[in-house]
Amino acid sequence: MSVYSLYVINKSGGLIYNRDFCEAARVETNDSLRLASIWHSLHVIASQLSPVPGCTGIELLEADTFNLHCFQTLTGTKFLLVVDPHASFIPALLQRIYELYSDYVMKNPFYETEQVIKCELFDENVESLIRRYLQQAS
Repeated sequence: MSVYSLYVINKSGGLIYNRDFCEAARVETNDSLRLASIWHSLHVIASQLSPVPGCTGIELLEADTFNLHCFQTLTGTKFLLVVDPHASFIPALLQRIYELYSDYVMKNPFYETEQVIKCELFDENVESLIRRYLQQAS
């Protein structure tokens, strides 16, 4: 099992953080920005078109070679995790990443909401979390 990439999208659809965890998943910056913009748009459209009341949008996109999981916070920030199709416990992993975001980004007095995330503690703790997840999954 593998975790390929993490993207954080602000409530306006702008990419504020991305991290690749393996070389094969690395994409160019413009492609990452495009992914964030398109995902945000599809997420909004899906929530508006859903016949189910209270639908918040797309939570999972399944493909042959990867799955893209989405966790949306109450403030509209979206956490996207691109993983191997056989990966398990991804919603719990996304929840834990959100907790790290809350602890290390939102509580940082120098961080401006909705802006690009540049926080070493967040980077280090996300990396450590993903490493622990991969070790447990092996």
